Amino acid sequence: MAYPVNMQGRYNPLYYLSAVGAGGLAVSFFMYLMWLTPHDGAPIPSFSSLTAAWQSGSIYQQALIAVSVTGIAAFVALHVRLMMWNLRHAAAWRKTPAYAAFRKTNAETQLLAEPLALAMAVNAGFIAGAVFVPGLWDLREYLFPVAILAFGAVGVRALQLLLAFFGRVLGDGGFNCAKNNSLGQMLAVFALAMIGVGFTAAAAMSHVPATVIAGYLGGAFFLTSSVVLGLIMLVLGFRAMMEHGAAAETTPTLWILIPLLTVIGIGVHRLKMALAHNFGGTVHATEVFALFVIIVAIQLLFALLGWAVMRRVRYFERWVSGPERSTGAYALVCPGVALTVSGFFLINAGIVKLGALDLYSPTHLALHVPLVVLQAATIWLFFKLNRKLLANDIVASPEVPVARAA
Repeated sequence: MAYPVNMQGRYNPLYYLSAVGAGGLAVSFFMYLMWLTPHDGAPIPSFSSLTAAWQSGSIYQQALIAVSVTGIAAFVALHVRLMMWNLRHAAAWRKTPAYAAFRKTNAETQLLAEPLALAMAVNAGFIAGAVFVPGLWDLREYLFPVAILAFGAVGVRALQLLLAFFGRVLGDGGFNCAKNNSLGQMLAVFALAMIGVGFTAAAAMSHVPATVIAGYLGGAFFLTSSVVLGLIMLVLGFRAMMEHGAAAETTPTLWILIPLLTVIGIGVHRLKMALAHNFGGTVHATEVFALFVIIVAIQLLFALLGWAVMRRVRYFERWVSGPERSTGAYALVCPGVALTVSGFFLINAGIVKLGALDLYSPTHLALHVPLVVLQAATIWLFFKLNRKLLANDIVASPEVPVARAA
């Protein structure tokens, strides 16, 4: 599909969510390799472990590996393409008067979609490198500091944007609480959490104390910041929605708690593993099970809540299947990815590790069926939204509206 070369003044930072969605779908395929292929002695699968599993595995495991690596390759490639497209158009947009005006509205926090997408790019690159580059995993202790520096740079960018927003609204006022009738402000919180979980990967998988501490400190700072600010934004958003009603076009933001909780949950799990691997800490299967049960329970609550509101405003009929267009619809992709990933962790890091379920048993495999269905539905939605919002002939159409600044 050809992406538009000239957005005709219609670009906005929510287009970065297309790249985030593609990266997330690559991660969802990685989950099959992570939990359903052997990689003894390593926390994640790598080229060498997958090669060994391919050579010694059954035809079913070979099929699983083939589909998964194909999915990872396809969606990482899409992620890179969408990132390049967004970076190019965002650079041009920042030179326009529309950008200056945008930074004076409630929507200013949407600028954090860029560091969110950049953090996803580092995560997707790490996964692709481990899966496709022979011997790269053997160099991990040299790569983890590089990853920490990359997430540090993205974190600085995110903090610059976030502090500029809070400096303006808290120093000068002007934040329109009546128009904050969504959870759109949680996008900034999601960006902080994505950066934080990136730091925790190095903390959990490295055995160099300095690297572990650096990753732990970075992960703890950004994850804690996301929790604190998330609680503030959650209260403000629900306060406005309950008084003024949810803005119909922004109702998908009710689902942003789903990916946020997945990222925070994985980050907390990795921080605990970092202490266990390097400093004598302990991680019991009961703790992991309880953590992800609670996370999935809250996610299902917000899934039902968001569905009820979106059905009432006929969101899917209007902005997904219907004629109305909004880049905010990309916010529907990450929740499907996040629930899939949380489900993998609950089943495999929780129930299986408890000893309540045998690996590869019929029941174990059957529990993954809803996750496969959810992943397939999310992939279908991703491509449908791409065709609707990014096809060159569609965006060039004069009737395409600018996304609402929430």
